[in-house]
Amino acid sequence: MAEVTKKGKSRKALKALSASEVNASAGKENRVDGLSLLVSPNDKPIKKDISKPKAGIIATEKSLADELKDVQRRLEKLRVEKEKTEELLKQRDEMIRVKEEELEKRCKEQEKLQKEIKKLQKLKEFKPTMNFPLIKSLREKEKEKNEKKKKKDCTEKKTTKPSTPYILWCKDQWNEMKKGNPNADFKETSILLGARWKGLSAEEKKPYEEKYQQEKEAYLQIVSKEKRENEAMKLMEDEQMQKTAMELLEQYLLFKEEAGKEGKKVKKEKDPLKPKKPVSAFFMYASDRRAALHEEAKSMVEISKIAGEEWKNMTQEKKAPYEEMAKKRMEEYNRQKELYNQKKLEDASNIEREEEEQRKIMKQEGLQLLKKKEKTENIIKKTKENRQKKKKENSHPNKPKKPASAFLIFSKETRKELSQERPEIGNSTINAMISVKWKELNEAEKEIWKELAAPAMAAYKKELECYNNSIAVSSCETVDH
Repeated sequence: MAEVTKKGKSRKALKALSASEVNASAGKENRVDGLSLLVSPNDKPIKKDISKPKAGIIATEKSLADELKDVQRRLEKLRVEKEKTEELLKQRDEMIRVKEEELEKRCKEQEKLQKEIKKLQKLKEFKPTMNFPLIKSLREKEKEKNEKKKKKDCTEKKTTKPSTPYILWCKDQWNEMKKGNPNADFKETSILLGARWKGLSAEEKKPYEEKYQQEKEAYLQIVSKEKRENEAMKLMEDEQMQKTAMELLEQYLLFKEEAGKEGKKVKKEKDPLKPKKPVSAFFMYASDRRAALHEEAKSMVEISKIAGEEWKNMTQEKKAPYEEMAKKRMEEYNRQKELYNQKKLEDASNIEREEEEQRKIMKQEGLQLLKKKEKTENIIKKTKENRQKKKKENSHPNKPKKPASAFLIFSKETRKELSQERPEIGNSTINAMISVKWKELNEAEKEIWKELAAPAMAAYKKELECYNNSIAVSSCETVDH
């Protein structure tokens, strides 16, 4: 009986134990299901086998580990994305900062420009008390005058370059040649004339050459006169402009100093002789009413309004005296204005005459300056010629000539290349380019050209030594004799 009871107890305990284990495993499974649903809601829930609790626990643990790894992987991915986003935000902030700095800089520049513009606007009122563009205006007027003269005298014979003796002869022989060769075109006729001209004797060519010389002399006289006058005017202009610039600077500095002291904008000066336009009939009436309305302590705006209303409602009879007075004043103003305009025209013509006289005087002064300049140039030229003459006299014809240096050999070769590559450029540009190319060479490259020049230089030194020895011997012989 006792055994039975024991067995019964053990069965009950076993039953209780299995029930608790089942409950525990069920609780774990429920927790795992909840976690799996949280992490991956789309995944299918793991099937549990209540009959095999140990196998279910192992499977649950495995599934949990896999899901944790998946969560970690996703978190890592989110962390990387977050870092990238932060980096992009930093870059964007940096760009915004740079843009703000640029805008700030531009604003400062705009403010600076505005200040400069204001300064320039203040200086607009500077008016020099001098005839600044006098020389230039005289030259321009002279040019316009010459152009008008050319247009007027277009029917007359123009100053053209004289024809050569050959052209003069061709003009005489052209018709005769065309008669002899009626079918020949311009080119063929020119070839025939050229061949015939070559066959002419010096005596036959002489009349045409004399005619050419006469025309050439006349042409050069006209051209040289115009050229000299232009050069004279240019010299005078340069000298006058220098004086004017200094005077202008002095006036400007004085103006700036006075403007700084006063601190006020210089008002534009008006012509005091210009007649003032009279006021209208209404303003005459308003002027009469102003004193009475001012006593009533009315403001200027109120006075204007009241006077306007009164004038509007006034009858024509009351307006008539003011209108008559205004009419008389306008007639007087028109008369004075006509006299003023006439005087202005007279002044303008007088100024033009004065400018013409001034132009003549300046032309003479310019010619005197040109003569001085030419005299100086002639002295320099003669001095140079005398120096060269003395040098030639003192020079020895048998003295060996110095050979070309490395640079000259390089220059000669480079000039050929540049002339072929760029035939359109001038000689001065080629010289500059050669100098630049030589400077760009390193020592090793220059050494090649020096080696090319070395044999000629060595031979020159030997010849010079022999020459000096011969000179020394000859001088000794002359002393002995």
